[in-house]
Amino acid sequence: MPSYDSSRARFRLADRHIAVFAHLLDGETPPEELWESLTELQRIGLVGQEGELAPLLRDLLGALADPVVMIQVEVTGEHGPVNHGVVVGQDAVIGHDGWPGEEESEYVSIEPNTLVWELARKVNLHRGEKPEENAPEVRLTTTMAALDAAFVALEQPGPDDAATREHLRKALIEADPGLEGDALDRFGELVASLNATWRVTTAWDGEHDGERSAMVRALAVWDCGPLGHWLREQPEEPILPGQVGPDSPLVLVRSDSAEIWRKLTDLLPDREDLLVDGDQGTDD
Repeated sequence: MPSYDSSRARFRLADRHIAVFAHLLDGETPPEELWESLTELQRIGLVGQEGELAPLLRDLLGALADPVVMIQVEVTGEHGPVNHGVVVGQDAVIGHDGWPGEEESEYVSIEPNTLVWELARKVNLHRGEKPEENAPEVRLTTTMAALDAAFVALEQPGPDDAATREHLRKALIEADPGLEGDALDRFGELVASLNATWRVTTAWDGEHDGERSAMVRALAVWDCGPLGHWLREQPEEPILPGQVGPDSPLVLVRSDSAEIWRKLTDLLPDREDLLVDGDQGTDD
């Protein structure tokens, strides 16, 4: 069921409720499959009996109807993928958070100058240990087949941790014979310690070679708990359907929270990158 908190102008809404709003904004009657969703919105007062929209929805629907920048945050952890995001509108910035196993997401207005903080919160990025100056780069290279084999092996754990690690090691060697030595051990430890993977994708209308074009930037990261954060350089985001297969390279590079913060900031377009007028910007 949808709900809202008028004191903070926050809403719990499913995609089907957003679809109802879209039809009503276009002056259309929602199709029959959305009538139950319409009734739910009417029951809590967000939609009137004649299809009129509550004033409380102004910022939310204004941003959704005319977005300047769309930010998608997909986090995959123990409970599967959960989608979050931010919509930067002409007059408001709306963040939304999903919850594992729940249909609704919470939508709430946020201040534009807190946008990077909001993205960091959505991916659970915390200040870590101060990075060592001039530390050598740590890079791991294998294949997507090895990653798939590792996940399968971990779904069939042995009677104890040692047996599980050996089972994982054999699966990795079979999937990628070129993965050996310290790299083999480290990759196995990373997969076993994996807390979540996440990717952030930003999209907006910009210019490329003088032509109006959809612009996209993306970042993918592994959160490996005590083993830290690792940037996934390959497969490179954004990934198109059918682009990645078992033989595709998987490249991970050790990172730290400060670097990831900078990369999150770099995902956001500068004001001059946007094909809009006005004072609403996304730079921090």
